[in-house]
Amino acid sequence: MFHVSLIGRRDLSGEIYRQLRCAILDGRLRLGDRLPSSRELARTLAVSRMTVTVSYERLAGEGFVTSRVGAGTVVSQHAAHAWRDGGRDCADGALRPRPVWDSISLPTVFAKSATFDFRSGIPDASLFPHRTWRRLTSRALRAEGAVAGGYGDPQGHRDLREAISRHIGLSRGVAASADDVLVTNGTQQALDILARVLLKPGDHVAVEDPGYPPPRRLFQALGLRVVAVPVDRDGLVVDALPRRIRLVYVTPSHQYPLGVSMTLQRRRALLAWADRNDAAIVEDDYDSEFRFGGRPLEPLQTLDGAGRVIYVGSFSKTLLPGLRLGFLVTPPSLRLAVQKAKHVTDWHTATPVQTALADFIDGGGFARHVRRMARVYRTRHEMLVNALTRELADHLELIPSNAGLHVTALALKASTRETAAVARRAADAGVAIQTLASFAVGAAAPAGIVLGYGGIPTGRIEEGFHRLRRCIDRD
Repeated sequence: MFHVSLIGRRDLSGEIYRQLRCAILDGRLRLGDRLPSSRELARTLAVSRMTVTVSYERLAGEGFVTSRVGAGTVVSQHAAHAWRDGGRDCADGALRPRPVWDSISLPTVFAKSATFDFRSGIPDASLFPHRTWRRLTSRALRAEGAVAGGYGDPQGHRDLREAISRHIGLSRGVAASADDVLVTNGTQQALDILARVLLKPGDHVAVEDPGYPPPRRLFQALGLRVVAVPVDRDGLVVDALPRRIRLVYVTPSHQYPLGVSMTLQRRRALLAWADRNDAAIVEDDYDSEFRFGGRPLEPLQTLDGAGRVIYVGSFSKTLLPGLRLGFLVTPPSLRLAVQKAKHVTDWHTATPVQTALADFIDGGGFARHVRRMARVYRTRHEMLVNALTRELADHLELIPSNAGLHVTALALKASTRETAAVARRAADAGVAIQTLASFAVGAAAPAGIVLGYGGIPTGRIEEGFHRLRRCIDRD
């Protein structure tokens, strides 16, 4: 039964017509949907049948519905076309968002698929163990059903928190117990929770420049003042940090998007700066599981002796972004507050998914998957690096990187505008890339391109690169 409200209305027939017409135009009633009979709707609304009949006749006269004996009254083809064409004149609404939302755009980088997809941050979904995951999820759902599937712990499923603490302890040397871990819906929610706990509107937050755009937009939406801090070959330039900063967001293990690793000297300098200025550091270790050479540097969290570093991790790169699973590791002083913030935000992350992931990690499936993907990504990394250094050395300077799912190259001759033109030509040729300028925060980023190899099958890299090279050679 479709809802029609006549409370406080005078022109009852006109009100029924208006509400039904609005529902058709905005797509709530679609082509072929059957309206209640005039007798049934009149009884439901406690009005005369004639009142409803007049409304239906008016809709039929304007082509919104058709009536046939034995078939009733249904939404017409004409109305469906009007909806698809955006023909809606219902009230837009008097409410308006805060001005900050005018400056924040929805993501478009993944809006279209590409035959040769070199966009960064995409894992290979075709190699995800779907069959195993379905089995684990089904088992988790049966277990949850047995206990009535009630609300869960805002901090996260205990088994998953223990599994995460063991995983990051073994793979990254992060010292954390299950009590230090909070499960989140990806990195973005982890940052939202931390900002709510640690900061107030007007506080200053430092981000890397160039850097990952979503955190910056989140901080702006929360009323924080974002300060861009440059990044060089050694990582975040600590000497460029203003004293008024309350929180620093960094990607030290594999800076996004440049791909450099913050040196040990810079890491120690950043920790000392945070201690002097009573600031917090959020360490986003988003893809450190995939390292192809060199000794891994210690996370900031393990070097931190003052409890100023919050370690943030995600399963978006190791598994699938669509699972929306992440976590944060906090000092004991923040444990209770982040649990409260998680609770008031969305209570808790979906429990069956947490249970499935805990079983996946504890059963060894996660470690096997990471080892398998690391071999695949190493091959793709080497193919792309070799092609760039062999065939485009006159155009691009590769920034050395031995981890993650992307590499970055600086343009030797082209300007930022010319690099953007290359990206457009590549898109026309079925090749998706990203320009370094798209990650700029404050000052304009140097001209360059970012090439991911997680989302493109190994067999397509060579052809995709040849198409990209032809687009670059045209300059």
